[in-house]
Amino acid sequence: MPRTPSTMTPLGRRAPQFDLPDPSGQRWSLSSCRGERGILVMFLCNHCPFVKHVAHAIRDAAAIAHRHGVGVVGINSNDARSHPEDAPPKMAEAAAGWGWTFPYLVDEAQTVAAAYEAACTPDFFLFDTDLKLVYRGQLDGARPGNDIPSDGRDLISAIEHLAQGRPIVEPQQPSIGCNIKWKPGHEPAFAR
Repeated sequence: MPRTPSTMTPLGRRAPQFDLPDPSGQRWSLSSCRGERGILVMFLCNHCPFVKHVAHAIRDAAAIAHRHGVGVVGINSNDARSHPEDAPPKMAEAAAGWGWTFPYLVDEAQTVAAAYEAACTPDFFLFDTDLKLVYRGQLDGARPGNDIPSDGRDLISAIEHLAQGRPIVEPQQPSIGCNIKWKPGHEPAFAR
């Protein structure tokens, strides 16, 4: 399985806008997903062993974010033609099975992943009330096969620091996961 790191895009950049459907067709935007203290944007998919390995820790981190007034959204940007297990009906099944209650959206054109410079699944981006990036990187140190339990500690610490108005600990470690499955001709420069 390929191991692709986060791009670690510069902190302080503003959250790109989006308007995407969930598997049922309901549309969600950055403004409809954000909370009073900010928003956590996660790039996820159904088939990736890295996502499967931490799916329940993602659920728990999202619940903590909600309790702290941070909105949460998951975005699937994989090409469902080449990876049909990431198609919208399978997204709804996966989200239900993992207990994900946040909107899980379809980025069929892959423009949102490109705008966020998302490189892998899972990839995490935490924005403050001004929609400025304050954390990007790993959920925790767990990876398939490394025997580290997945508890979401890095991301949860960042969420708690954001909620308390404290600086987020540096250095931030990149997430590692499967590369986003770009459509032929859609792969952005940062992913080449």
